[in-house]
Amino acid sequence: MKLFIDTANYHQIIKVNELGIIDGVTTNPSLLAREKIFEVKEIYQYYELLCNKVRGDVSIEVMSNNFFDMLKEGEFIAKICSNIVIKIPMTIDGIRAIRYFASKNIKTNCTLIFSSLQALLAAKAGATYVSPFIGRLDDICIDGLSLLQEIKIIFSNYCFDTKILAASIRNPIHILSCAKIGVDVVTLPFHLIMNLYKHPLTRLGLKQFLSDFNQNIKF
Repeated sequence: MKLFIDTANYHQIIKVNELGIIDGVTTNPSLLAREKIFEVKEIYQYYELLCNKVRGDVSIEVMSNNFFDMLKEGEFIAKICSNIVIKIPMTIDGIRAIRYFASKNIKTNCTLIFSSLQALLAAKAGATYVSPFIGRLDDICIDGLSLLQEIKIIFSNYCFDTKILAASIRNPIHILSCAKIGVDVVTLPFHLIMNLYKHPLTRLGLKQFLSDFNQNIKF
């Protein structure tokens, strides 16, 4: 299972990239707004900076909502770096745009997926990734992990090449369950990635090892 970081923060991306465990990045307009970058020229320069620091795919979301503006914006963004994936919302215009980009061999990530039928439509249109938001489903008492299982079965039944990119991950249980289900990618916020290393028994064991060593070693 690949791990992406879900952020637009340059320093977070650099830090996790140094660990050697991150396979890509996902961003969205909300994450970009947190970095207080609002000028169009600065946004595109920032995208280029991020992409040059990451070895894998970087999902960049279009700001447009209609078909022709999505094409114009997406084609421009795709030219910035070879590892850019155009992030497209699950709408009628979005599906049309995904089909267009697929015909041009431009990678896409269909975002804001909340049903298996939406995922099916995106896959049929030729999306490279679909992004089910499992945490947001859990927030309204719908089992997001069950959605991932449904999409996994459907994609397997019909041999779709579209990858499942689980998003809106809220806790380590989500991550572990995604790995068991066999989703292709999980995108995680920075704090969750950094907490994956932690376990109280690891900390206590290391403390004991060092204590035993320091009590017995003679310099």
